[in-house]
Amino acid sequence: LLLDLLPPGVCNLLNPAAIYANNEISLGDVEIYGFDYDYTLAQCSNLLHSMIFNTARDILIEQFKYPEGLGKYDYIPGFAIRGLHYDVQKSLLMKIDAFHYVQLGTAYRGLKPVPDEEVIELYGGTQHIPLYQMSDFYGKGPSLKQFMDIFSLPEMTLLSSVIDYFITHGIEFDQVHLYKDISDAIRDVHVKGVMYKWIEKDLEQYILHGDEIYAVLNRLVNHKKKLFLITNSPFSFVDKGMKHMVGKNWRDLFDMVIVQADKPNFFTDRRKPFRKLDDKGSLQWDKINQLEKGKIYKEGNLFDFLRLTGWRGSKVLYFGDHLYSDLADLMLRHGWRTGAIVPELETEIRIINTEQYMHSLTWQQALTGLLERMQMYQDAESKQVLLEWMKERQEIRSLTKNLFNPQFGSIFRTFHNPTYFSRHFTFYPRRTPLQHEAPLWMDQLCTGCMKTPFLEEMVHIR
Repeated sequence: LLLDLLPPGVCNLLNPAAIYANNEISLGDVEIYGFDYDYTLAQCSNLLHSMIFNTARDILIEQFKYPEGLGKYDYIPGFAIRGLHYDVQKSLLMKIDAFHYVQLGTAYRGLKPVPDEEVIELYGGTQHIPLYQMSDFYGKGPSLKQFMDIFSLPEMTLLSSVIDYFITHGIEFDQVHLYKDISDAIRDVHVKGVMYKWIEKDLEQYILHGDEIYAVLNRLVNHKKKLFLITNSPFSFVDKGMKHMVGKNWRDLFDMVIVQADKPNFFTDRRKPFRKLDDKGSLQWDKINQLEKGKIYKEGNLFDFLRLTGWRGSKVLYFGDHLYSDLADLMLRHGWRTGAIVPELETEIRIINTEQYMHSLTWQQALTGLLERMQMYQDAESKQVLLEWMKERQEIRSLTKNLFNPQFGSIFRTFHNPTYFSRHFTFYPRRTPLQHEAPLWMDQLCTGCMKTPFLEEMVHIR
């Protein structure tokens, strides 16, 4: 039945390399293009995650005096996904949807899943986590922390590994101290420049994609667009990476280069003034009254940047990998157009294009339609059939989740809802397509093909 339902070629509808838009934009109106550096212009290899994990783990053992047995833990590629929340007080790493509901089956304490019943009991008999605990738009509640950037993958895995060691060995620990120690260890890897030294020593091994970056930047410049770069990384690191990818004259392409910007504070804090660096990266002391092409600046803030450049509103398009600290403020407060670089999207689209995913999704939608159509029948036999359908639908949901990540599923959706990572200000009453899934929506494919029971009646349900 499913093979009849799926049109030929449906499993290759989506282009993994495409750009997916949540809003209409005319590139002809864009005059200025801005970029983050790490995971935007420079794509780092997954080997970097193992190095961050190992170094932070060793810091915990050597400097924080954590048990030496932690040295047996290695980084687990594919354990965590971006966008997860961590409940510090309950030591729970979990996926939460856009409506503040925990996705059952995705709550982990250490490296082991927590039963659904225990999760519901921990939150007072519900899967819902109220807004005051989630706190503001950035997911930084009093006890809930959200992991949004790609560098957070080794941090989540280290957090889970340490908790696993303590639980396995029956060691009591203070949840707050443990979370802070691990955060500090990961921060030291970045702040003390250890990570930058690894990459600078072996650019070929750690930095991917060079030719495409040069082609894009060069084309923009040739079409008279202005370019700027705002990054938290230090100048020497950015300079070596850009020379590796783009060439020794990479700075000629940019009207403005700002390093060690301290984002997200750069976008919200007015206090830090810009400082100029010389060509060797040494600090200058003069007061900055203008931002000059070809010069390198450090720190600063967005308000001075807007005042000195006049680059405001929808004529600016800025690309970054952190949906909140790079993009949300710029869009909501300043009207910039923004582009999110989401490397995981390519992998997820390749999974969406598989026959197994399409079969699971189509039958799941068909079962949902049957449940809606037949739920008014309340005799004992009908109830039993409905229960079996619900059980089968749940099994298919779990199967579909596991295609993306066995622990946490897709970074974009929790079964029928969008995740907290991908939330938009839209109401989703039931499973509706996200931008990269739109061509796969069942009623677009199959409303003309009446081979499924009750499909005619299901057409209006959306």
